[in-house]
Amino acid sequence: MDASLESLCAASETVPLLHNGQHSRGQSPERVLQPQAAPRQRVQRSQPVSILAVRRLQEEDLHLRTSSLPAIPNPFPELCGPGSPPALTPGSLPPGPAAAKQDVKVFSEDGTSKVVEILADMTARDLCQLLVYRSHCVDDNSWALVEHHPHLGLERCLEDHELVVQVESTMASESKFLFRKNYAKYEFFKNPMNFFPEQMVTWCQQSNGSHTQLLQNFLNSSSCPEIQGFLHVKELGRKSWKKLYVCLRRSGLYCSTKGASKEPRHLQLLADLEDSSIFSLIAGRKQYSAPTDYGFCIKPNRVRNEAKELRLLCAEDEQSRTCWMTACRLLKYGMLLYQNYRIPQQRKAMLSHFSTPVRSVSENSLVAMDFSGQTGRVIENPAEAQSAALEEGHAWRKRSTRMNILGSQSPLHPSALSTVIHRTQHWFHGRISREESHRIIKQQGLVDGLFLLRDSQSNPKAFVLTLCHHQKIKNFQILPCEDDGQTFFSLDDGNTKFSDLIQLVDFYQLNKGVLPCRLKHHCIRVAL
Repeated sequence: MDASLESLCAASETVPLLHNGQHSRGQSPERVLQPQAAPRQRVQRSQPVSILAVRRLQEEDLHLRTSSLPAIPNPFPELCGPGSPPALTPGSLPPGPAAAKQDVKVFSEDGTSKVVEILADMTARDLCQLLVYRSHCVDDNSWALVEHHPHLGLERCLEDHELVVQVESTMASESKFLFRKNYAKYEFFKNPMNFFPEQMVTWCQQSNGSHTQLLQNFLNSSSCPEIQGFLHVKELGRKSWKKLYVCLRRSGLYCSTKGASKEPRHLQLLADLEDSSIFSLIAGRKQYSAPTDYGFCIKPNRVRNEAKELRLLCAEDEQSRTCWMTACRLLKYGMLLYQNYRIPQQRKAMLSHFSTPVRSVSENSLVAMDFSGQTGRVIENPAEAQSAALEEGHAWRKRSTRMNILGSQSPLHPSALSTVIHRTQHWFHGRISREESHRIIKQQGLVDGLFLLRDSQSNPKAFVLTLCHHQKIKNFQILPCEDDGQTFFSLDDGNTKFSDLIQLVDFYQLNKGVLPCRLKHHCIRVAL
C-alpha cells in the first residue's frame, strides 16, 4: 500500500510539468491540474485528513485556553513532515527498564551456602541448572530446590516451573533454600503402580478407570479421579489427632463426619489446594505429637510462622503418604507436571543429533565388556562378569605394586590402599549413623536402587550398604575376608569377593546378586 501511494504521489508531481515550466503535449494547465487535484486532497502521507468540524473545534478551544497554560508541542514532529517516513527511527524511543535482579542464598547438604544473583523470572529448574554448572556436577535432571522451614518443621521440593523470587516472598526470615537430589520427583510418571494403590483410587463418574489410564485422568481436567482412605488429622488449634475418612477431589480435601460416608451432607472441607502447597513433616512426632512418622501438611501460602493455620495429616505407611502427596500435586498442577517431566527428555533428544549427551552412571545401565580379543564383546554371564572383575582387580593391584616399587609418591601399601580408596567416591558417606543414612535416603527419593555406603558402627572393619527397594530401606553388611594373604570384601559371606568397595559397587550395578534390586542411584552431597 505504501508503494502504491508513493507511485501515485510521484506521478502527480513529475508528470504534468517539464524542466522549462511548459506543460507537456501542448495541453492547457486546467486540463492537467484538474485530474491531479483530487488525489492530493483525498490523501497525504503522514498527515491527518482535514475535517472542517475538527478545525472549528480546535479554533474554539484556542479561544477558551488561558494564557497561563503553555502550548503542548507536537511529540512526533517527524511524522508530520511531508518528506519523513511514518516509521520511528532507531533510538528515538527511550531504553526500556532493565530486568530486575535479586540475590538468593542457597544451602547444600553439608551446610555450605552460596549467594546467587538471579533474575525475577528465573524458575527453579533454571536455578538448579545454574548451580549444577557452577558446582561441576552431573546434570541428570534429578536436582531439586527445596523450601525448608525449620521453625515449622516443614520442607518441600519446588516444582520446576515455579518462580524462585515469588516463592521466597512467601517465606519467613529463618526459612531457606536447599540444593539436593530428588530422584522421586517424576517417578510416578514412570511407575504409577507403586504410587497409587488400587484400594485408594475411585472414580466420581462411570469410567473404564485402570492404572494405565490413571495419570491421563489426573492430567485431564474433565475427568475426576478420587483418592480416599483413612488419615490422622490434627484439629486446628488443638494438640489432639483424629482418625477420619478423607477423600481428595479437585475442589479440595474433604473429611467425612459419619464413618466412611461420602454423601455431600456428611463431607466437610478440610483444605483447599488452590492457594496452598504440600509439605512433608520433618519431625512430626517430636514437634506436633504426630501418631506416625509419615506426616504431611497443607500449608496456605499466606502463612509464614503461624502453626495454628496448618492442616497437618498423617498416613499409616510411606506408600500411603506418597500417594496422597503425589495426588495433591497432580490435582493442583496437572499438565504442568507432565510438561516439566518431558522438557529434559526433549532437550536430550534434540542434543543427541549434535553432540554426545553427558552420561550419568545412576541413569544408565552399565554393561560388562571383554576387550581381550580384537573386538569388544558384552559379557552376559554373571559368573564370567564376576571373574572378569576379579581379574581386573588383581591387575590393578599389580600395577599399583609396580608403581610403588618404581618410586611412586603414594606411601600406601596396595593392601592398605584398597581399604581407603572408596573414600574418594560420592556414594561413600563415612561414619554416619543408621538413622542419618535413612534420612538421606528419604530426602533424596524413595526409588528402587537408591543407595549409599557407610562405615559400620558395630564392626570397625566392616561397612554397610543402605539400599531402597519398594519404598523400604534395607541395610546389608559388607564384611572383609582373607584369601591367600589378601583382603577382600563380600556381601554374601565370601561367595562373591572383591578387591575393594569400588569393584563391589560396580558389580552390583550390573547384577543384583543377593540384593533385592541392582544399585542404580547413589546419594550424593555437593559443596556449593
